Amino acid sequence: MPLTPNEEAHARADMVEHQLRRRGTFDERVLAAMERVPRDRFVPEDLRHLAYEDGALPIGNGQTISQPFIVATICQLLALSADDRVLDVGTGSGYQAAVLSELAAEVVTIERVPELAKAARAALVDAGYGNVEVRIGDGSLGVPERAPFDGIAVAAAAPAVPPALYEQLVEGGRLVVPRGGRWGQQLVVVVRTQDGPLERASVPCRFVPLVGVEGFAGA
Repeated sequence: MPLTPNEEAHARADMVEHQLRRRGTFDERVLAAMERVPRDRFVPEDLRHLAYEDGALPIGNGQTISQPFIVATICQLLALSADDRVLDVGTGSGYQAAVLSELAAEVVTIERVPELAKAARAALVDAGYGNVEVRIGDGSLGVPERAPFDGIAVAAAAPAVPPALYEQLVEGGRLVVPRGGRWGQQLVVVVRTQDGPLERASVPCRFVPLVGVEGFAGA
């Protein structure tokens, strides 16, 4: 059963307070963005009553919508400005792209599964984020014709930092990617500098694998 507008607003505010602010998400722009984006529009209809719970949810094709805390953490680590251009790798349901659209001037998102890309495009338009550009393709290779980007968010696990994505950053730009094996990773922030990549690790996490030329082979 769909939530009423008042129920949606209350659920989002509660999510921000209890799942984000109290767990260390301190960037006020990120918190405000998470409170504005209707997460229930980006989950399957039969799971909408769980949209604001503290966890990931299946969205079909073996993929998930990430836990709100992880989405907020990725966005916070990107440290975006309002005039930035962002690449979102692994569109999934489109939820993270919508949050990024609240934080940046331009968002390009890429998804390898055509059915998910089509559904995400429809959900983004329905939720008021029709300005997000949805691409279909190998996300591990990025979208070089739209580069460079101030920030790149990767919502799938890679065995190493994909060189193609790093090369699509502006100098000083940030790439946030879950790096590790198929069953456990850490979010890594990579900053492009004149002297090469500058890295630091953040929270442990678990994402579906990034399948592609510079990700994992096979589904």
